[in-house]
Amino acid sequence: SERSLRNRDWIEGNRLKVLEATNGRAGYVYVPNTAGAGYEYFTRYYFSQLDMDGVIVDERFNGGGHLADFIVDMLDRPFVNFWTNRSESFDVAPTASIFGPKVMLINENAGSGGDWLPYAFQKRELGPLVGKRTWGGLVGYSGTPPLIDGGGITIPNWAIFSEDGSWIIENYGVAPDVEVQQMPKDVIAGRDPQLEKAIQIINRDLQNYTPPTPNPDPRPKRATR
Repeated sequence: SERSLRNRDWIEGNRLKVLEATNGRAGYVYVPNTAGAGYEYFTRYYFSQLDMDGVIVDERFNGGGHLADFIVDMLDRPFVNFWTNRSESFDVAPTASIFGPKVMLINENAGSGGDWLPYAFQKRELGPLVGKRTWGGLVGYSGTPPLIDGGGITIPNWAIFSEDGSWIIENYGVAPDVEVQQMPKDVIAGRDPQLEKAIQIINRDLQNYTPPTPNPDPRPKRATR
């Protein structure tokens, strides 16, 4: 559809903006929801940019779905060690990881699973949240009882609370670490102040980040007489 094409053009445009503004050091990953499309987009964009030092994850307008713990787990994989073989090629552990700075973009149109994703990102201290507070619709339901007229009823059955017993997120959302409002005049002019701020932050953090570089000692002699 035209809407899908426009959305893909927006995503690719953002990816190229980030690539250019960070001199090729940061990737851009858009997550439209935390259901099928969200995992599809994350898999497509994240794993194709593993050569980057950092990444901006954009979950604005995230329509929710499930608890995206897989995405959070993949983002939270710190460097452990290098591997090398007899031909002197090197690999890292864990594989399929971006070890450097991370920033997540959020807005008021992301909710449900789109509330939980930035909450988990923030709780694990993976990086700052930039944008506007999410809309606070983090509830779960199971079953939609049908009505005689062909309609149905969605009944909330699951609510979220923290380790200390506090009821959280629902009707409030997740607040950003750096609040940035998208003013109509800026958007009409083709700007994206939230993305611009995320780029500014990740460029600052990349200046202080040195990626792991293999520098092994001389190979030990394993053979014995």
